[in-house]
Amino acid sequence: MLTYISGGQRSGKSRYAQELALQLSPAPVYLATSRPWDDDHRQRIARHVADRDARWTTLEEEKYLSRLPLTGRTVVLDCVTLWLTNFFADAAYDVDATLHQAQTEFDQLMQQDCTLLVISNEIGMGLHAPTEAGRKFADLQGWLNQHIAQRADRAIFMVSGLPLVVK
Repeated sequence: MLTYISGGQRSGKSRYAQELALQLSPAPVYLATSRPWDDDHRQRIARHVADRDARWTTLEEEKYLSRLPLTGRTVVLDCVTLWLTNFFADAAYDVDATLHQAQTEFDQLMQQDCTLLVISNEIGMGLHAPTEAGRKFADLQGWLNQHIAQRADRAIFMVSGLPLVVK
């Protein structure tokens, strides 16, 4: 089962996904995709880690999620935006290559029999990105979000900490 949870920054996506995962499993997996880019980002990661207790197993994987043994588990994937950033940087900001790689890897992940709660950002709802790379990434994020949402059994849009059921 795939639940897709999207929203803006600080909309409550992670908190909602974690609460839902604990309702579904006494021992969920937190799948972290982030590369620690700078000190601020390291602090954000530390806050996320502090939010979870001993019931959680944390796995870290920057790109190849389908290689992890997730069958039979309840998994919170946090988050697609940072995961996609890893592909984008490694592909030297090539939009077509990045989208192909990320979609292929996500589809391979979906072949595992697990309960998956996928968190992503809706970055295209903000201001127009001032840089070419930013505009390319906003497009990529939107296309990958659509790819995931189409495959989802449920889709939730978070607004100010409130879950709105979209699908």
